[in-house]
Amino acid sequence: MTIHVIGAGLAGLAAGLHLARAGQRVTVHESSPGAGGRARALPDGTDNGTHALLGANRAALRFIDAIGGRAGWVEPEPEGLPVLDLGDHSARLVSLSPLGWGRAERRPVGLSLGAIFSLLRLAFPGGERTVAAAFAHHPALHRSLVEPLTIAALNTPTAEASTTLLGSVLRRLGQPGAARLYVAARGLGPDLVAPALATLACYGATVRTGARLRALVVAGESLAALDFGDHVVTLTAGDAALLALPPWEVARLLPEIAVPEAHAPILNLHFAHETDGPVRFIGLLGGLSQWVLVRPAGVSVTVSAADSAVSLSEEEAASRIWPEVLEAAKRFALPGDWPQAWPPMRAVRERRATPRHGIGPRPAPPRLPLRNMALAGDWTLPSLPATIEAAVRSGEAAARALLKRRA
Repeated sequence: MTIHVIGAGLAGLAAGLHLARAGQRVTVHESSPGAGGRARALPDGTDNGTHALLGANRAALRFIDAIGGRAGWVEPEPEGLPVLDLGDHSARLVSLSPLGWGRAERRPVGLSLGAIFSLLRLAFPGGERTVAAAFAHHPALHRSLVEPLTIAALNTPTAEASTTLLGSVLRRLGQPGAARLYVAARGLGPDLVAPALATLACYGATVRTGARLRALVVAGESLAALDFGDHVVTLTAGDAALLALPPWEVARLLPEIAVPEAHAPILNLHFAHETDGPVRFIGLLGGLSQWVLVRPAGVSVTVSAADSAVSLSEEEAASRIWPEVLEAAKRFALPGDWPQAWPPMRAVRERRATPRHGIGPRPAPPRLPLRNMALAGDWTLPSLPATIEAAVRSGEAAARALLKRRA
């Protein structure tokens, strides 16, 4: 008996590990040459962006512990997040945890009593509206905290982003340790994807790359076969499948399943600039980019909710973003030489990085659309934004559903 996991993104890897640890025979099929999905590391190990986790991401951190990868994740800014405001050129450290706002110098700009009440209202379920509307009377806090948090977590401009989804993020940040920031010291390739694949191999799981699922063969209420084009896998009694695919692939294979149709892009720039210092993570306000991740091997910059920026040429993007990086390096005294001319750079454009997290109902696909098939993917959890945390949670939820059905 075999469970076939279709898709080796984080949802598929998490599902495969959960199933393998439960004693199931697992085969993971991935259409691309490598695992990792939309969080895939580039060939040199560089992230596909400036991916970070918070202590509130319990499921993702448990997964990293399970694959023995925690040592590769570091806390780059334990004293507070360095934030450079490119509007007035001020630089300060801001506590990500509300518990740290007792110190005036660590508070977000605009944290008035009324703004605090608006944050508290957001943290409790209530009527859904756009984030911009919820903070229309608190523009300073919107600019300094709410907008960066919304774009980071929801990848959606605040003018359309849902207060319900942002509230689901805020509710998790009030717990002790929930706001601690972690990044992969070397990149998602060596510090997440590689240990996940190694752990799957230790449990006897098989990973096949270059295998795109062409079609599903359904008989009645069950999945009968998986058509990969060059070969067909027939499911026998006790076999099952778990689809951990992006929404457009599920729509192709199962057109009756409702999936998100609107997506938001992300633009990532990777500069080949080596540094001697430790890993750093810096937030930017008022510029084109929002996050700068500095590793010894290079500098990565992310533009989330990049509706207009994603179409910039590499030269246009670098000419606007590298000066922002230089100012951040100067203001926070990053070691090394920082030339005025940008170094060799690579742009990665994710045009369908995440669903758009606007207001209104979100698709809630069935976890088990067929008796022997489950669905996973960050988009299958409508109560959470599409993040690494949601991907891991969805993969584990799909695995548990299959195991329960098979019990």
